[in-house]
Amino acid sequence: MFNASRIISVRPDRTRLVILVKEPVPGTVKTRLAKELGTIDATKWYRNECRKTINRLARDPRWDTYLAVSPDKAGMSSRAWTTQIPRIAQGSGHLGSRLKQVFRQMLPGSTIIIGSDIPGIKASQIATTAKAMQKYDAYLGPSPDGGFWLIGHTGRRSLSSKALENVRWSTEFAMDDTINSLGQFSVGIGEVMSDVDNLADLYNNPHTRL
Repeated sequence: MFNASRIISVRPDRTRLVILVKEPVPGTVKTRLAKELGTIDATKWYRNECRKTINRLARDPRWDTYLAVSPDKAGMSSRAWTTQIPRIAQGSGHLGSRLKQVFRQMLPGSTIIIGSDIPGIKASQIATTAKAMQKYDAYLGPSPDGGFWLIGHTGRRSLSSKALENVRWSTEFAMDDTINSLGQFSVGIGEVMSDVDNLADLYNNPHTRL
């Protein structure tokens, strides 16, 4: 039987890279982009971009890679993603709740979580983050729209019950709210990267194509 809370074996001496993926079902992914591009084309773009991100980053020997899937049951058995990479369930709730669930599954040690549709992301950026974040409790990679494309946690201090709560997700306040929610954590800020939420993002990003 499927068990979303199954125990994951991690190596505490290794950085973990967790890539968030959502089952590519038309109408459930990239909904803002779908309004302009069309549901089928937006879903195809998302699936292809996810696969490129996974292929580019997952087999790098400098970290251990996991896919955090959603919805839990469908994602754990999905054929959309390679079966060669371990999967964990994101769990339920808002984004902050799911991020905390992922971080807790990855303890002990350092974990980096990224979205799966960040065009142009490179392994060198993950390596730079893994090194830089060791000076802090948490680490964020900003997006131009006020959100973030990457979040890291060194695991040295536990995330409180207030961490990643009361964040205005999908707004220009998301990153600032996230930092405020982390309280006394020291937070490092990394490189700015753009994700794709709408057609303008798609056309303006030099790493994307239809």
